[in-house]
Amino acid sequence: MGYFYLLVLVLFSRSCFFQTTKGLQAYQTQLFLQIRKHLEYPSQLQVLDNYSGSLCDLAATAHMMISCQDNFVTELKIRGDKLANVSGFNGYAIHNKTLSETFSINSLVTTLTRLTSLRVLSLVSLGIWGPLPDKIHRLYSLELLDLSSNFMFGSIPPQISRMVKLQTLTLDGNYFNDTIPDTLDSLSNLSVLSLRGNHLKGQFPSSICRISSLTDIALCHNKLSGELPDFSSLTRLRVLDVRENQFDSQLPVMPRGLVTALLGKNLFSGEIPAQVGILTHLQHLDLSFNHLSGTPPSALFDLPNISYLNLASNMLSGSLPEQITCGSKLGFVNISSNKLVGKLPSCLDNTSDKRAVKFGGNCLSIEGHQQHQSSYCKEANTRKTGRKIALLIAIIVGSILLLVILAFGVLFLSRRCFERKTLETQIRQKAVQENPTTGVSPDILANARFISEVMKLGTQGSPVSRLFSLEELEEATNNFDSSMFMGESPAGKLYKGRLENGTYVAIRSLNLLKRYSIQNLKVRLDFFSKLHHPHLVSLLGHCIDGGVQDDPFANKVFLVYEYVPNGNYRMHLSESCPEKVLKWSDRLAILIDVAKAVHFLHTGVIPGVHNNRLKTNNILLDEHRIAKLCDYGMSIILEYNEKLEAKGGGLKSSQRQTLEDDVYNFGFILLESLVGPIVSGKGETFLLNEMASFGSQDGRKRIVDPAVLMTSSQESLSIIVSVTRKCTCPEPSSRPSFEDVLWNLQYAAQVQATADADQKSDSTS
Repeated sequence: MGYFYLLVLVLFSRSCFFQTTKGLQAYQTQLFLQIRKHLEYPSQLQVLDNYSGSLCDLAATAHMMISCQDNFVTELKIRGDKLANVSGFNGYAIHNKTLSETFSINSLVTTLTRLTSLRVLSLVSLGIWGPLPDKIHRLYSLELLDLSSNFMFGSIPPQISRMVKLQTLTLDGNYFNDTIPDTLDSLSNLSVLSLRGNHLKGQFPSSICRISSLTDIALCHNKLSGELPDFSSLTRLRVLDVRENQFDSQLPVMPRGLVTALLGKNLFSGEIPAQVGILTHLQHLDLSFNHLSGTPPSALFDLPNISYLNLASNMLSGSLPEQITCGSKLGFVNISSNKLVGKLPSCLDNTSDKRAVKFGGNCLSIEGHQQHQSSYCKEANTRKTGRKIALLIAIIVGSILLLVILAFGVLFLSRRCFERKTLETQIRQKAVQENPTTGVSPDILANARFISEVMKLGTQGSPVSRLFSLEELEEATNNFDSSMFMGESPAGKLYKGRLENGTYVAIRSLNLLKRYSIQNLKVRLDFFSKLHHPHLVSLLGHCIDGGVQDDPFANKVFLVYEYVPNGNYRMHLSESCPEKVLKWSDRLAILIDVAKAVHFLHTGVIPGVHNNRLKTNNILLDEHRIAKLCDYGMSIILEYNEKLEAKGGGLKSSQRQTLEDDVYNFGFILLESLVGPIVSGKGETFLLNEMASFGSQDGRKRIVDPAVLMTSSQESLSIIVSVTRKCTCPEPSSRPSFEDVLWNLQYAAQVQATADADQKSDSTS
């Protein structure tokens, strides 16, 4: 009898659960229908027409995504096509640009706040207009809020500071025209504050400097003015972008971990402080179009990571020291339109192919380079000399007075005071020794945004790049014996090698034109040796051989990579090796690995690495079927070599750009994953003739690899087919970003995992 009651209780509980779940789904569906109505039925939400399933099962598109957890909607992303680039917007509806006059932003936000589990809300380019309501803070679970490229105006609600879980706040490209709230320091988890392209006015709130978690501050293209605060307390800050405002103070104190500082087109005055010499992580610095004076500090040019330095259109004067040195990564310098005199330092000599230097509009002693007469800069330098003389006189007078005071002090101070002074000196010296100012804390390194993941973990055993001798590589490959030959591609011949310590490596042999700059090559190889990612084949080192003098390919370089033992992705797609053919979920996992690697190359480092010659042959699998991308960055390593070859003919630049576009090439990898290696060698002709077949069930059965059809769900397959079409779009501007590609791949994998779990559950029951 007891078992009977237990069975009834279980059945009743399950019934209540399903009813609750069904009711929750119906409630959320009604909310989304209301949101669609508020947004005036955008095309991005047409998928809701006649849709009867759960929102959580709704397939994502390039412009709309819904994610759930435990049947609660946690993420909503909608991207429209109403760009907020209207001149003269006056706060009223504009036909075909904004939503209609009857639109109510207050009603929209009210409906959104009923989705109490939302963690991510992104409503971009939807024509939303009006003041952002205070009640936005009721979305208390939000971690990301992105309302970019709309037509919101007025004040940013101070109540936003009550959204304490917020990590990213992006309101770019709107028409907010009041001051920035002074209460944002309540957002203790905020890492990204982006308010670009508004009409914000007033001063920069000093309270922002109390948000210790900030990594990005982007306030460019506004009307902010006054003085910038001391940013040194923001130890995690990596990006500071305040371009095109009206700040009129001296340059602010910046934190040591800063990577990108963009302060151009303001009214900053005074000299560039010597403090910039401690910004050892700084890569991009733009101080152009300000009122800065004095001579730029020599240390500015020699920062270890600086690659872009723009000091143009200021009032800099004096002469740069001839012995000035430039950092090895410095690739662009602009000191034009100032009042500099004297000779150009040798490391800024424009004859070098290592860096681009602009220096026109000064009074430098260089003929024929658009320099002014010396009289143009004389006034500025005369004032500077006068200031130096006055300063020197003040120092001399002050020193004499100080000596007199010290003499009286020695005569009249008691021994006790003298001993006390000595003790204080010892204490200060000890404090300096225990707190050196030149070190960089591990926290700064660990939070550097543009340093690769393994560089962050460098102390935990990540491989260190080194120089190899030709003898080492000859011994490792048995003098490059044919038995060690692994293949050949446009990037050169590939050999397998075994180092003296037993480590297996892959060695790529490249021939370089005699005119190729070895110094330039070393800079590029040094850059790639520091790129470490779980899904990139690591560059372990290199060897450069001078070759034969009479040979036009006089320089030969050997790139030593880690060895990945389980073959390439194409081999695992081939029917010639049926026991290794991958099922659909495995292919998705590999594609996600590669997309993560390419997304890292595009956005995880500065400068980004593009045109990576993506193809299935260059995707290697390790013993655990973890994908690693090889031959990435060859377009940068061999850039100068290819430029020289291109002078003799070849593809037009537009054709080359299309063929080398990473998104486009990744589309062919997706296509090959769908249909197998049959796509190889058929190129665009195959694509144009056969892509239409994906639109029908019969077409898919005819063209899609049987191993995919047997192991994939229709929903997951449809997502990848849609992404493939977009990646291979003939118009580059219509192709998605790699971030979008990665998101869709992960969503397809999630859909497939759910389908596999359901199928397994059905089979066991």
